[in-house]
Amino acid sequence: MNQIETTHDILGGRPTVRSMNGMVAAAHPLAANAGAEILRKGGNAFDAVAATAAALNVVEPFMSGLAGAGGATIFLAAESTVETIDFIPPAPASFDVSQVDKAKTESGPNASVTPGNLAGWYALQSRYGRLGFDEVLQPAIRLAQDGFPVSSFFVAMTRGSVGRIKDLEWRRVFRAEQDWQPGQVLQLLDLAATLAQIATEGTEYLYGGVLGEKLVSRIQSEGGAISMADLEAVSPIWEAPISAPYHNYRVNVPPPPAESFQVLLSLRILEAFDFKNRDLLTADHLDLVFRVIRIAAGVRIQNNQKDRAEIDALLTDVDELVARTADGEPVIGPTENWASGGPFDHSALKEHTTSMSVADSEGNLVCLTQSLGSPYGSGVMVPGTGVVMNNFLNWGDLDPSSPNVITAGQRLAMCMAPSITTDAGQGVLSLGTPGSYGILQTTVQAMVGYFDYGLELQDAINMPRARLQDGTEVQIENRVRESARKALESLGHRITVLPPYSWATGGMQAVGRDAQSGALSGAADNRRDGAAIPA
Repeated sequence: MNQIETTHDILGGRPTVRSMNGMVAAAHPLAANAGAEILRKGGNAFDAVAATAAALNVVEPFMSGLAGAGGATIFLAAESTVETIDFIPPAPASFDVSQVDKAKTESGPNASVTPGNLAGWYALQSRYGRLGFDEVLQPAIRLAQDGFPVSSFFVAMTRGSVGRIKDLEWRRVFRAEQDWQPGQVLQLLDLAATLAQIATEGTEYLYGGVLGEKLVSRIQSEGGAISMADLEAVSPIWEAPISAPYHNYRVNVPPPPAESFQVLLSLRILEAFDFKNRDLLTADHLDLVFRVIRIAAGVRIQNNQKDRAEIDALLTDVDELVARTADGEPVIGPTENWASGGPFDHSALKEHTTSMSVADSEGNLVCLTQSLGSPYGSGVMVPGTGVVMNNFLNWGDLDPSSPNVITAGQRLAMCMAPSITTDAGQGVLSLGTPGSYGILQTTVQAMVGYFDYGLELQDAINMPRARLQDGTEVQIENRVRESARKALESLGHRITVLPPYSWATGGMQAVGRDAQSGALSGAADNRRDGAAIPA
């Protein structure tokens, strides 16, 4: 590896956590501990990830919850296979894109797709876990009932949401008028009761039962589209991943309609270039990666509605894209959605998602990403339940002129990219991150640090990252040296400097596994409250 001064200031200084018995890396230490607790009780990775996801509903309620949506990529050790599960339900059957816009889908009842997370947790755990679903919910129930000390991240997210969210139930539950300080304790008693009821009655409590009736009543009372029929139709979809080689590895992500193929396309282009003569975090390294990311984003935007075979074809022949990367001409264009008004139209940055990675001693790996959309989703709460609704319709393309515009009943093309990397048929890396369309960018940046520069897993995650916006803008953390930033500007990148560890560049969690020894390494992002906890 090419060396530069790798000080604590640059790469973060947090050690990679190691274990032989299992590992949970999640966006909050109490949630990671919930998963590790399940591993210690004899559960496997699939039990632990469901426990972790449910616990995040409690301790990180602004990022995800049972009324959100998401997906996962898994490595099943017993069969040496990779699978994906999509639990992002389609747009409601009565959804009419002509009646909404970005403003109407930011908050309120028109913003939500049908809840998918609870169905996803159950489908994943019941198919491959070994404990009862009621048992894996217990840590989350306990956290909600007993209360937990809030973090500075919670304080920032909640304070930032008070002006946007007018829902009286939300304001009551999260004490909107309180001047929250880190360390104060929050109990979520309504949510505890809801989770306890789900543990007793099963997921039918939401998908056709009493909770579902309360949810539909709340949404439809203000003109929202979700119906009981939509809830009863929720069914997570199991599929094979799409994959691509990168050096001696194979990277696997969810297939269409997920937009995660941008990650694979970026890696396929980058594989044609040699990093040996490009020092880490210099303009030579960063310019190459940024050019590739922007080129791959343009291809993804033009091909969002393609099927698996068409995406596989895009990933096979990348010679033209490699040549475009190498020609030195400026790369200008959108990085998020279709932009009918030109490439400089900015979409709102929505880095409010969460991702977790889990491994057990048997070699199973799970990478799960879930979200409410924006912080606290739509801000709509179902009274007396503790359930916060998502605003996933705001994530989608609502431009009527776009080839990717959302239609009623359509599976949504989302930018989540939970990844599993394999080596000779063994799972060796589970890596995922939040960050909206930044997910498709920062995942690549971390993988280059890990695979090409040989960084420790924690250092690869803490390494300074950038978020590319439309046009030529690159938002980059200030730990990248000024000399490198100026050199990037001379190469045509418009540089905006971010704080040293910016939420805008995600909140990555990862678990690595040594293919020979089975030793596990866990890493959690300094940019949020994450922790890697061994079993």
